[in-house]
Amino acid sequence: MTSGQAEAVFQTLLSTYGPQHWWPAETQFEVMVGAVLTQDAAWVNVERALAHLTQRVPLKARAILDLPVEDLAACLRPVGYFNVKAQRLRALCEALETAGGLATLERMETAALRHWLLAIHGVGPETADDILLYAFERPVFVVDAYTRRIFGRLGLLLADEGYEGIRHRFEATLGPEARCFNEYHALIVRHGKEICRPRPRCGDCCLRAVCPSAAA
Repeated sequence: MTSGQAEAVFQTLLSTYGPQHWWPAETQFEVMVGAVLTQDAAWVNVERALAHLTQRVPLKARAILDLPVEDLAACLRPVGYFNVKAQRLRALCEALETAGGLATLERMETAALRHWLLAIHGVGPETADDILLYAFERPVFVVDAYTRRIFGRLGLLLADEGYEGIRHRFEATLGPEARCFNEYHALIVRHGKEICRPRPRCGDCCLRAVCPSAAA
């Protein structure tokens, strides 16, 4: 994938969908919580879980830790795997409290902050990069299933290419601009949800002219 190819896809998606203004959250911590809850869950269900949670306690790490785990799990029921996600969210909150809060994390270099996030139970590369990009505005590209599907069909990614390899390719191609990564990832998600589905709607696809996988 060349920089020209990546830019052409971005501009086509942007002209089709417009700016996405993603991630929908009021605080850094809300982004972090949402990144954990959205694992294998639709965003509408994340919003429901957040609404339940904020009806019980303020959306702060200490308040979540003070909530009995069974009550926390009940609040998270809309996102599925609610017992597992309750433990993962508590692990994130405990790590944040131990580190000294968001101000401490803000001072960390991106590589160190990513390492810190990946050491937390239940935080994998995609979740860590969601947090880095959207909560801390670091130039880290998020690779998700939509990215693999769309760019695989475009012939710009290999089917067996690993997460880190894809991430580094996008970052090297696009340059160190967090705002571009943010908008690009949001557009990929939009296109993957609406058009480039597991059963693609090729007839409605803005990328059809350059997609070798497009249905005739």
